Amino acid sequence: MSKILYQQDRFPVLQNRVYETEFEARNCVVGNIALIEDQQTGLIYNDAFQPELMVYDESYNNEQSLSKCFQLHLKEVAELVENILGKGKLIEVGCGKGFFLEMLLERGVDIMGFDPTYNGNNPRVVKKYFDPDVIVNNAEGLILRHVLEHVPNPVDFLFQLQSANGGGGLVYIEVPCFEWICERRAWFDIFYEHVNYFRLNDFSRMFDSIVESGHFFGGQYIYIIADLASLREPVFDKNDTVSFPSDFLSSLHSQKNETTKYPVCVWGGASKGVIFSLLRKRAGLEVDVVIDINPAKQGKFLPVTGLEVQSPTEGLSGLPAGAPIFVMNSNYLNEISNMSDQKFLYIGVDQ
Repeated sequence: MSKILYQQDRFPVLQNRVYETEFEARNCVVGNIALIEDQQTGLIYNDAFQPELMVYDESYNNEQSLSKCFQLHLKEVAELVENILGKGKLIEVGCGKGFFLEMLLERGVDIMGFDPTYNGNNPRVVKKYFDPDVIVNNAEGLILRHVLEHVPNPVDFLFQLQSANGGGGLVYIEVPCFEWICERRAWFDIFYEHVNYFRLNDFSRMFDSIVESGHFFGGQYIYIIADLASLREPVFDKNDTVSFPSDFLSSLHSQKNETTKYPVCVWGGASKGVIFSLLRKRAGLEVDVVIDINPAKQGKFLPVTGLEVQSPTEGLSGLPAGAPIFVMNSNYLNEISNMSDQKFLYIGVDQ
C-alpha cells in the first residue's frame, strides 16, 4: 500500500555528474520519479528507482566545501560530532572527496572513511563502498552525512551497520529535510539520486533512543545522533502523514509569465541548478548561463540539458549590470553578491 505524492519522467540518474561534451550530457542515463508515502512504514521514497542505474565513480562530484558558507556549516557539524561522538575511533560512510574527514583529522579525531568517488591519496580513505567486514574493533561512532537519502532500503542498511558494529554505537545522520522542501515548494530539490526523503519524525519511529536532533543550514537539513542498538522497524502513523502541497510546482508555473530583456543566469551547477534548468527548459523557459565556483565542473556540461558550466569570471562577463541571477541556494546569497561586486539582481529560488 502506498500513496503517490509526486511524479516526473526522464530525470538524470546522476545529477552531480558533469560531462566532457554536450552530446554526452544530453544522452546521459535517465530514470523516472514516482515519489510515494509507504503506508506500512510511513517512509517516503522513489518507487521507480532502479539501483542498477547508479554508478558512483571518480567522475561524480558533489563537493560543496569550496564555499565559505558551507565550510561554516561543516565546522558546526564537526563540533557536534566531536562533542557527542568524541575523538575516538569513528567511521565516515560516504566521505565523498574527503573534506569533512580531513577537517576531523585536523581536530585530532581518529577516523577512517569509505567512498568510491574519492580521488585523493589519504590512506585513511578506502575507495569503495562501505564494507561491514572491515570493522575489526567496534567503532565508537559512525557518520552518515548525506548518504542515507541515496541508499535503497535505508532501514535495512542501518541494521547492517548495527550488526557490523557489534550491535550498537552512536550514529550521526544528516539528510535533506523533506518538510522544508514541501514548505518552500522546492521542486528543484527532488532528484533521482535521492531515493529517500526524510522528516525528523521518521527517525523517531526508527530509533528508540535519539541523543540529539535538529535542523542545520537554514532548515534545509535535519540531523540526528542516535544509539544504533535502539534501531527498530518504523511503523506508519496515520496521525503523522505527509502533507504534500498540491501547488508544488507553482513557482515554476509563475515563471512562465516572466519577461526579461536580460539573459537568464543560474548560479549553481550542482543538484538544484541541474533540476531547475531542466524543468524550466521543459516549461519553455530557457537558461542562458550557468555559473559554478567548482573548477571541476567548469567547462563541463550538465546532464540532459547539455548546458555548459562557466566560472564566475567567464559567466559574469557577458551579463549587463542589473541582470537577474537565480541563486540556487539562498544560504549563498551574500557570498555570491560579494563575489560579483553586487552588480546584479540576486534571486534566491528557495525563498
